Amino acid sequence: MSRRLVNLTLDTLEDLARPCRQCVYWELDPVSAERACASGDPGLEKEAWVSQTLLEWGSCGKLAYVDGMPAGFVMYAPPAYVPRSMAFPTSPVSADAALLMTAHVVMAFAGGGLGRMLVQGVARDLTKRGVKAIEAFGDAKFGEAGEGADGCVAPVDFFLSVGFKTVRPHPRYPRLRLELRTALSWKSDVEYALEKLLGSMSPDTLLRPVRPAAANTSITS
Repeated sequence: MSRRLVNLTLDTLEDLARPCRQCVYWELDPVSAERACASGDPGLEKEAWVSQTLLEWGSCGKLAYVDGMPAGFVMYAPPAYVPRSMAFPTSPVSADAALLMTAHVVMAFAGGGLGRMLVQGVARDLTKRGVKAIEAFGDAKFGEAGEGADGCVAPVDFFLSVGFKTVRPHPRYPRLRLELRTALSWKSDVEYALEKLLGSMSPDTLLRPVRPAAANTSITS
């Protein structure tokens, strides 16, 4: 079983699940995002954001494929490119960090280490570009009944499981940080173990029907 990471481009953008492809939660400020969803085409807005960010800053996402099938993705950018980042009570993101905006692993591939693989791919990319750290806003009440969670805000437990540390606590939306030198120190034997784990998964498991993701995406490590 083969796994590979590729950069997010206007071509690979089409491999995002349709709800994610149409989601502009992070790319626009809250008012503009609501307006785009109500009267415009959020898919075009997302495409325009990706195009502009690629031209002005460079790679802003990674997609994971397992045997050629889209299995997960992450998106990231400097906070200046992410209007939603200023809407959190634990803003702003540190000046030396890029923001990990959103991430998702397809349900059929969850639990196989793709979340860590994606984060490490982001770390390698950003290190080459002189960025010191990745920060993210986590949802401390993700999945709790009656909390009205935004699925685009990944659970705090995911970030903690891949090495992030809380830098600004909050009962709902803490801000977390991963120093890139820490991310790149993960040992190769972890990757080997994950490869063996994925290799043990049966085709029937991988090809079972997958429930479409919600309009706001989430991730399971």
